[in-house]
Amino acid sequence: MKNAVLIVVAFVLGGGAMWYFTKQSGVGSGAPQAAAPGARPGAPGGFGGRPAGQLPLVTVGRAHRDSVYDVVEALGTALANESVTLTAKVTDTVRRVNFEDGDYVEAGAVLIELTNQEEEALLAEARANLDDAESQLRRLEDLSGRGLTSASELDVARSRAGATQARLNSIVARLRDRLIQAPFSGMLGFRQVSPGTLLSPNTAITSIDDISVIKLDFTIPETFMGTMSPGAKIIAKSVSFPDRNFEGTVRTVGSRVDPVTRAITVRALIENKDRALRPGMLLTVSVVTAERTALVVPEGSVFQVQNRAYVYAVDGDTVHQRQIEVGGRKFGVVEVLSGLQEGDLIVTEGIIKLREGARVRFEPVAGGAVSSQGSAPPSGVAEAREG
Repeated sequence: MKNAVLIVVAFVLGGGAMWYFTKQSGVGSGAPQAAAPGARPGAPGGFGGRPAGQLPLVTVGRAHRDSVYDVVEALGTALANESVTLTAKVTDTVRRVNFEDGDYVEAGAVLIELTNQEEEALLAEARANLDDAESQLRRLEDLSGRGLTSASELDVARSRAGATQARLNSIVARLRDRLIQAPFSGMLGFRQVSPGTLLSPNTAITSIDDISVIKLDFTIPETFMGTMSPGAKIIAKSVSFPDRNFEGTVRTVGSRVDPVTRAITVRALIENKDRALRPGMLLTVSVVTAERTALVVPEGSVFQVQNRAYVYAVDGDTVHQRQIEVGGRKFGVVEVLSGLQEGDLIVTEGIIKLREGARVRFEPVAGGAVSSQGSAPPSGVAEAREG
């Protein structure tokens, strides 16, 4: 019973408060309502009835012509220009190691010295024998000039001197085999040996890679083989350097198409003077196959309705939807095949706030540039990706 009384009292108080506030606001009193500043009498809600300060603010630009490119895209693997694993020619122990992991060395640098005491002793003996043989030869030549010796003795002396020289050359070659040298300039890998290690021809010492130039191998479908030719420009990107483009040229197009994948291998060369790229890296490759001039607009200015593409063309302070035919899309811009003329003013940012016939406000546009979106040219053809 007590709860019922409280409910009735709350209902009465709420009804009285509603009546009071309704009377204060003038609702139902027949008093006219104040119109919004700047609104047209009887104008419906929406952009048409907004004052100028409330119109949507957009960014505009002009359609203009620029260079566009047809590209074929693929995935490629970086390879060293030259690469080899160093080993010894003879079996012997390491006397000295002259490098550290990751060193950059010039061609001919001595990396490993093997023990060579026996060869050095043989070399000293061969030099002494050669000196003696040459002295004998000079004496006989002097005597032969005065007619005091026979021609046969002179021939024997010459043969002995030649044989001694050959013996010396052989020992020098054996000594060189005990010096492991860099075959070309490049970057060394990890050191696999230490002083005292017994080396054999099957023992890996280290690797050396010439990465001043990177070979980039990638495959493309055979349908794009006709567009690929030596000298074509490529642009490669790596996830390790997201803000950097590595430019190169196509060097060779493979001589065979894989009968299973129906793809052909292409090799490109990239200058790598700062040694940023390393063998084995995965790179995204864009091969420029054709270049032309076309009308372009920023990609953000184009919107789709079903399967049709539109932009908002600006006429005074009013925008109108205009259907266009688009070509390739790439690098933040779109190629326009029809529907726009060079210099047409369009909305480049803020299209989500607009509708047909809407009034807008924007800053005046100077010159013919189309906003600041995407400075790189678009692509005009499909992409080929390595499967």
